[in-house]
Amino acid sequence: MAVVVVTGTGTEIGKTVTTAAVAAVARAGGRSVAVLKAAQTGVAPDEPGDAGEVARLAGVPATEVSRFPEPLAPATAALRAGMTPVEPEDVARAAEKLAVEHDLVLVEGAGGLLVRFGAHGGTLADAAGELGAPVLVVAAAGLGTLNTTALTAEALRARGLDQLGVVVGSWPERPGLAARCNLADLPTAAGAPLLGAVPAGAGSLAPGGFRAAAPGWLGPGLGGGWDAAAFTARFAAPPAGN
Repeated sequence: MAVVVVTGTGTEIGKTVTTAAVAAVARAGGRSVAVLKAAQTGVAPDEPGDAGEVARLAGVPATEVSRFPEPLAPATAALRAGMTPVEPEDVARAAEKLAVEHDLVLVEGAGGLLVRFGAHGGTLADAAGELGAPVLVVAAAGLGTLNTTALTAEALRARGLDQLGVVVGSWPERPGLAARCNLADLPTAAGAPLLGAVPAGAGSLAPGGFRAAAPGWLGPGLGGGWDAAAFTARFAAPPAGN
């Protein structure tokens, strides 16, 4: 897997921190890693973005293909700023260049899988198709996540794209009933394995602490030691009435 595309089932669900965790674990395993942010929106030219956060937490090189100032979908943000939009081909070319010199390239999307990049309707799914890369899905923990995860998985299958699995991007310290039940249900919704659960607030850790803890958040499929079955059993909710 020279290139892996990381998408979310929505915004603000822990995609960037999950990308950093995957990068940190791969780096600790002796692999050279680079991270590419397909399109950064909502930050000024001199402000740190998601790529900078990944670089800080994981200690790997990270860069952006394009950046737009308003916190909107990339296509809309580019249009409103009068800037050239990013296209799936741009993302694929940038990732391929990084893959020449790195064992693993993680391509982080903006928002969900089918958010439009440019005027022609290109998406992160199209970039993954150009690359022939598998896709890691980052999902929310609570109510509603089964639907958005299933829709993302269906879109991947419709495009012939491989899904590595699902990571819960922000696992709460005190999970409610829906989150606890979703651990067992997410693999069914996704049609793919549960590969990790990153704790809420993990991005606030110091880089050294983040890197040391990351292998405990991700399963063997992503190079870590997290046990999906044990984690699910730990939070299993008893049937109603028991």
